[in-house]
Amino acid sequence: RLQTLHREIGEVIRRLHPDEVAVESVFSAVSAGAALTLGHARGAVLVAAADLPVAEYSPRSVKQALTGYGAAGKGSVAVMVARRLGMADPPASEDASDALAVAICHLDARRAKARLARATQGRSG
Repeated sequence: RLQTLHREIGEVIRRLHPDEVAVESVFSAVSAGAALTLGHARGAVLVAAADLPVAEYSPRSVKQALTGYGAAGKGSVAVMVARRLGMADPPASEDASDALAVAICHLDARRAKARLARATQGRSG
């Protein structure tokens, strides 16, 4: 499964030519086995994206960015993903919802950073 994930992420990167990648950091999962599985999957993605800058966000910061509450449930995040993207319904899978939430969080962070850079431009002196 990891090889398939690595190959498919690599294909998406080759097809879409992204400038950067955003991932969710590994968190303390319910079990050590689940954390290990998540870590392996994340590693496969990072290897596939090795030539790109990678931004990393904690699950709490993603939830905070989308819902305003860092301990929001997955359902609340999915609803906000749908709302932000103009979707009639939330994504069908939690994995898709989580991935889109990280992407939205990253886009918001990049926009905020750009606004801050414009606002402070010329103030140093």
